[in-house]
Amino acid sequence: MIKNPIQEVTNKLQYRAIGIVKGIYKPNDMNQLNRGRLIDKEGKIIDTVILGKALSLIKKFIKLEKNYFWIVYPRNKSVNNLHLQVAGVWDPYQLNKVDISNSEKDPDELLDELNLNNNYFSIRGELVYINTQKKELVIKVCSSPRAKRLKNATFKIIVEGEIPLQFLNNFVSLDAIRDGNKLRMVKYEVIEKIISKKKY
Repeated sequence: MIKNPIQEVTNKLQYRAIGIVKGIYKPNDMNQLNRGRLIDKEGKIIDTVILGKALSLIKKFIKLEKNYFWIVYPRNKSVNNLHLQVAGVWDPYQLNKVDISNSEKDPDELLDELNLNNNYFSIRGELVYINTQKKELVIKVCSSPRAKRLKNATFKIIVEGEIPLQFLNNFVSLDAIRDGNKLRMVKYEVIEKIISKKKY
């Protein structure tokens, strides 16, 4: 069984912002692997940091000159400045034990069988802002349900796309594609209205 790089949602109000991007990771400094940039096959460069849990994996298994599928968390301050945080690497043969019958298949084909593709992002959270002129959406994501009250527990992701204004303050699930340094929505689902509790 191939491990899906982006797990199925287990709860309809599950917040998340996660994606998969293929590219070569180049650290800014070989002595400090955690900061660098990801270069995709078109040569586009995305600022990238490696999170702690992925760092030991990279030191042990990753050849930095090779292309990999990186499991990433997106961050941005505007629609055109995507920044990635690497949480893991999806390598079905080296890191995820695959049955031998699949060993002839290219990882891109395996990804396709999981209904995923390169540069796909799943973003789930509260639709807090819609700019109809610029066709931009702002989604508020909580990094952990219990930590909603903590200052750094929420962040916002800006996505290019259009959702009717009536769905503002609803919990939404977006499928998005990375286009250069921006995320572009390809489809959305409105899950339910968020009933505001007292402000913290």
